[in-house]
Amino acid sequence: MGGRHVSARRDLDGLDQTSSWDGVRAVVAGFGVSGFAAADNLNHLGATVTALDESATGKEEKAELLEVLGATIRLGQGATAVLPDDVDVLVTSPGWRPDAPLLAQARERGVPVWGEVELAWRLRHPEHAAPWLAVTGTNGKTTTVQMLETILRTAGLRAVAAGNVGLPIVEAVMDPTPYDVLAVELSSFQLHYTSSMSAESAAVLNIAEDHLDWYSSMDDYAADKGRVYEQVQRACVYNVDDPLTEQLVRDADVVEGARAIGFTLGMPGVGMLGLVEDILVDRAFIEQRSDSAAELVTVDELASSAPHYVANALAAAALARAHGVSQQAVRDGLRAFRPDGHRIAEVARHEGVTWVDDSKATNPHAALASLRAYDSVVWVAGGLAKGARFEELVTAVHERLRAVVLLGRDRAVLAEALARHAPDVPVIEVEAHETGVTDDEHGPMGRVVEAAAGLAQPGDTVLLAPGCASQDMFTDYGARGDAFAAAVRARTGP
Repeated sequence: MGGRHVSARRDLDGLDQTSSWDGVRAVVAGFGVSGFAAADNLNHLGATVTALDESATGKEEKAELLEVLGATIRLGQGATAVLPDDVDVLVTSPGWRPDAPLLAQARERGVPVWGEVELAWRLRHPEHAAPWLAVTGTNGKTTTVQMLETILRTAGLRAVAAGNVGLPIVEAVMDPTPYDVLAVELSSFQLHYTSSMSAESAAVLNIAEDHLDWYSSMDDYAADKGRVYEQVQRACVYNVDDPLTEQLVRDADVVEGARAIGFTLGMPGVGMLGLVEDILVDRAFIEQRSDSAAELVTVDELASSAPHYVANALAAAALARAHGVSQQAVRDGLRAFRPDGHRIAEVARHEGVTWVDDSKATNPHAALASLRAYDSVVWVAGGLAKGARFEELVTAVHERLRAVVLLGRDRAVLAEALARHAPDVPVIEVEAHETGVTDDEHGPMGRVVEAAAGLAQPGDTVLLAPGCASQDMFTDYGARGDAFAAAVRARTGP
């Protein structure tokens, strides 16, 4: 520590939102949505707060607000290089790598490192804390949590989607009007820095290759996902068709009496939810589960019949049923739910060709799920691959591919996989600068749409399911989907 004087560290165990945090010295790493929520609430509770972020863009107004309230905010290049001397806890925003200098210094000095989720769990009210229904997985988290929120509200409960989607989890926990239950989306990054959470029930939807630019191995990535099952109280919901999710349940240390509940697109066994013909059914939460199943909703009543969408509905239903929600509320909630934009969203039908925006498919597993929903596809793909490979994906879907249009920085990774495993499929690469992309028919996405239109035949689906992140060319996946939709409408008309 270079001879620095470091005062005695405050004991943080047992502190919650009813406690005085006076004297607690907290550093918040990152000043985005979750970082601001953490800093704001810790400051409100009386802690001495310092928030650090390498970027000041778009954060100045919130920084001024917290500084007026007594916090210290340091923004700009170099702000996160050195951890202040006297620190009781470092609260990190999601996505900060464990080898980041600030976090490495904290570990060297024995300073506890919490994520925003860990902070939120510790801040729960001791008398009326809402139970958490937690969802993680490589793909489908947001849709599943939003479905779950809709079901819970349909059941008359005060519920909200929080965490990696919707409301920051700290804000949900600190709401002066208590929620009945929280539907919590958790990323692997958030779970990495979470240790004491004990969700009422939790689901891992699937595990597939992703974020290998952050993790050293798939095992490490899967292990962080599996942390969601630790100390689960009622139900560990797993994907029967993804054995790794079941293994994560087996490996977890759960509260005695917690059940393992599977969901499957096939016929469900006892203790599972699944499909009987075109009906979603429950064989886990009814007394007669040994020889019967309770009908929940038909596939036709859902907003999409795509297999991954149906799987998400089953997982949401399992978590809701574990919480005690009625069959009717599950049915009515799933019937009413409509997914966010850029998730298997039909943009247009023109001259026998359907155009679909699934820009939210930002990794190979999500793209695979999307491609499997259609029989004959002109696939629009590419972007930032984040270290992922596409050989298994191409092998699995090559018979569905009419053609492929590639864009983005890492399009060569996809082109190589297609050349090896689908050499007979036509591929067009659209080059574009990584800045200055426009969303009109003359921009790079306009050229993508023109290329796809020239390849598509009546009965085909032109599917934007990039399998890659978007930030090489677009602000986010939403901007990419908007550009695609605008280019499609410019070509096909209103």
